[in-house]
Amino acid sequence: MTVILLRHGRSTSNTAHTLAGRSEGVDLDEKGRAQADGVVARIGELPVKAIVRSPLLRCQNTVAPLATALGLEPRVDDRLTEVDYGGWTGRKIAELVKEPLWPVIQQQPSAAVFPDGEGLAQVQSRAVAAVREIDRALAQEHDGDTLWIACTHGDVIKAVLADTLGVHLDGFQRIVADPASMSVIRYTPHRPFVLHVNHTGSDLSSSLRPPPAEPKSDQSGKPDDAVPTHDATVGGSTD
Repeated sequence: MTVILLRHGRSTSNTAHTLAGRSEGVDLDEKGRAQADGVVARIGELPVKAIVRSPLLRCQNTVAPLATALGLEPRVDDRLTEVDYGGWTGRKIAELVKEPLWPVIQQQPSAAVFPDGEGLAQVQSRAVAAVREIDRALAQEHDGDTLWIACTHGDVIKAVLADTLGVHLDGFQRIVADPASMSVIRYTPHRPFVLHVNHTGSDLSSSLRPPPAEPKSDQSGKPDDAVPTHDATVGGSTD
């Protein structure tokens, strides 16, 4: 089961250098709309079975062109919404860097709780639970491996990737998730695999292969040399 974590395209708040948070009405700017249109070609012929998105407008409009092209109705999951930045919402980034909480967010984000908002540890907990739960449900719904898209927000994506990589939340600032970037995770029964981080190229389909088939046994009942899909190949992949 494979999920493409798609960050929304560039927003009017991004260009205004403010922290949008959950503010109503924050939409894509001109570049963001072009990025949304470009997602269609970047996905190409990949067999996407479902689109799940944050309830916020900038995510809605990021996936709209792709949903139309694929004939899919995006599902909304509140657990994929933006961080509740509380009292920081709507403020200029230039002001926020002077706040005592700023260095905590940079150096120990697991301890960061936004004033009248939520903590980044809470964000990771809800987002990881959502992605894993949706992934399992779609696998059951489609009776097997499923490729799907989760359109959400930068800090949410970074928190999910940190969990997937086995990195403590305090290291999540080392991960980058640019506007309209795609990061790809393949979940298996034993462990998840990170296939891409912050992919912003023109064609994701050329670099995203189908998951490998499980190894088969020969007539003697002995397995062949294929590595089980839930294991990593020692020395690195061979194809």
